[in-house]
Amino acid sequence: MTILPARPAGSNTVNPFIMTDDASALIAFVTDVFGAVNVPEALTVDADGLILHSELLIGDSMITIADRKPDWPFTPAFTRVYVDDVLATLARAEQLGARIVTRPTEFFGDVFSRFQDPQGNLWWVYRHNPAAETQDWGQLDAAADADNSWESFTSPELEYIHSTLVDAMAALKDPRASSSS
Repeated sequence: MTILPARPAGSNTVNPFIMTDDASALIAFVTDVFGAVNVPEALTVDADGLILHSELLIGDSMITIADRKPDWPFTPAFTRVYVDDVLATLARAEQLGARIVTRPTEFFGDVFSRFQDPQGNLWWVYRHNPAAETQDWGQLDAAADADNSWESFTSPELEYIHSTLVDAMAALKDPRASSSS
């Protein structure tokens, strides 16, 4: 049995920390798309007026959002979120300027999708179906287990999921670079 380390209420063992060019906009986006609850007492504003620390609770998980300083590099976040309704979540995200990267796709019994928010972060959005018959990764056919290569067990759904990620990653650009051109 794994003993979990002590952590504050609302925090899991691992919690994302997202640096962005407009923390206030991302906080509003995450609140509207995922129903995040802002933790107002966690808000810390630096002397330059930029948000140094904010916390939002999404379901049972805490995320931290802060502004990127002018000389800090672009570091997009890659965050996985489980939701009850993938389509409604994607619709809210798209309404707020997100770009759908991967349309909802069956994925080992779950429904899986991705979007890129207006600040350039990629979000993996899942709906888990515990009642679904799922194929365990460990039960892939013997050939796939033997060579462990993507080509040995891919399917049209997995190929789509893979190719949309490859395309999205290749297209990632620093938002500051595109706004200065």
